[in-house]
Amino acid sequence: MEKKYKAVALISGGLDSMLAVKVIQAQGIHVEGINFFTGFCVEGHTHAIRNKDKNSAKRNNALWVAEQLGIKLHIIDVIEEYKEVVLNPRHGYGAHLNPCLDCKSFMVAKALKWMKEHKFDFIITGEVIGQRPKSQKAYAMPIVARESGAHDLLLRPLCAKNLPPTLPEQQGWVDRDQLHDFSGRSRKPQITLAESFGFEGYAQPAGGCCFLTDSSYSSKLSDLWQARQARDYELDDIMLLKVGRHLRPKPHFKLIIARDEGESNYLEGYTKEYTHVRITSHRGPLVLVDGELRTEDFTLASQLVARFSQGRDSLNVEVEITHPSGDTKTLSVVPITSEEIPKAWYV
Repeated sequence: MEKKYKAVALISGGLDSMLAVKVIQAQGIHVEGINFFTGFCVEGHTHAIRNKDKNSAKRNNALWVAEQLGIKLHIIDVIEEYKEVVLNPRHGYGAHLNPCLDCKSFMVAKALKWMKEHKFDFIITGEVIGQRPKSQKAYAMPIVARESGAHDLLLRPLCAKNLPPTLPEQQGWVDRDQLHDFSGRSRKPQITLAESFGFEGYAQPAGGCCFLTDSSYSSKLSDLWQARQARDYELDDIMLLKVGRHLRPKPHFKLIIARDEGESNYLEGYTKEYTHVRITSHRGPLVLVDGELRTEDFTLASQLVARFSQGRDSLNVEVEITHPSGDTKTLSVVPITSEEIPKAWYV
């Protein structure tokens, strides 16, 4: 009986990994997907919290892709292991705090371990030469294969014809002629291939699926490390960096100001752990205080919160500051004006 080969695919939720799987499925290969949860993925966080686009479907794109392909998806928590990649990337960062090359090697190595444990035969990814500036340059492809330990068990179906044949191609597990030679940043080849497969409604690429590629998010993470004088983080830290406006008027405290009702509801879950500020005289956002409010800081913090409430033009706004212990302080303040908020306070 002829063996049915099995491949494990890295599934981000984007179009490329979706196409890579379909190309291999078309050759009769059994494929299952892996999605690694690092905590930094854009998927299913801010767009599921905010009221913006509330009529749009809130979905996890990796799960949606698996559904469209009819494959099993294994979601694996790697938050703790991934810290070393973020904090000490061997190949450095990209434009921001994105350790893309180290990240790809890490994920392929994890997929290799899973592949061996579950007796699969090879790994596939949706990488395309030249599409990403850090991890998908031509020089980076062999680095990932080597440092992950996958070597020629790593197949990139969308650009395979631009690379040396892998073991699955050499052994005839897959037909190299049915693979592709995509390269560069243009999305036209992928879109054409997607149309040929009948794919619709897939996620549009917009800077990748990782918050570490985002300049604003990276700035907030750098600020967190500087304020705490330690390069470390917990899951709650990196989740809160995705939510609200962040203002740091003093080195020892930061305000996380909800931008809408959805974010206020989300931040409500942290009020037993963080000092928080509410407006009682007008409609306004829930605000968390990350750090320590000293006695001399109460008025400034209250004025700032009042500025982002519907009482911003009033002469008097009632503010309530509550410590996690339940101790509450009430103040009446005049809201600070936007001109009085230095740009440097915005993290």
